[in-house]
Amino acid sequence: MKILSVNLDQVLGVKSELPSTGKPEFVMAGRSNVGKSSFINAFINRKNYARTSSTPGKTRTINFYNINDQFYLVDLPGYGYAATGAVEQEKWGRMINKYLETSEDIEEVIQFVDIRHDPSKQDMQMFDFVKQSTGFEPIVILTKVDKIKRSQIKKQIADIRKCLNATENCVMIPFSAETKQGLQEIYKIIDDIIDSPDKPE
Repeated sequence: MKILSVNLDQVLGVKSELPSTGKPEFVMAGRSNVGKSSFINAFINRKNYARTSSTPGKTRTINFYNINDQFYLVDLPGYGYAATGAVEQEKWGRMINKYLETSEDIEEVIQFVDIRHDPSKQDMQMFDFVKQSTGFEPIVILTKVDKIKRSQIKKQIADIRKCLNATENCVMIPFSAETKQGLQEIYKIIDDIIDSPDKPE
């Protein structure tokens, strides 16, 4: 995959109407501060296109990134940040659930989990919700792989797979925004999905 163009086409607040883009959407979900914004910047090869922050809960919108005018990366607000008010969490939860359950453009859901830790309760709930609402397991990107020893990677993947109750067919990709480990594998998966002759019109 070669990134030729990137546009932040739509930024939706909690009361916004959900769009119908007519293009394949790859939806990114993960807890606050797991590294989704860093992933986006690495994916599009831009340093600060998606705003990153050391403060959890920075993303408060659903952001639609148009890639090559061919597909969208859709960044959902991070979940599980305690300082977010309960009322606001509930409103966002309803909107995200509605989007995942009703959008006809979603091609895959990509869930981000920090490879250094066991999945949180919210991680497990999101994984189960995606299976129930879409009928397929999300692709799991295991962030911050550069923060652990290479010898630990296999064990961490196995532990996370067990915690999520994921099948052996569930795709799990160790990823580092710093070293770009895993990026080519992610490109290939998205290319294969977009180019698949079996993809529904």
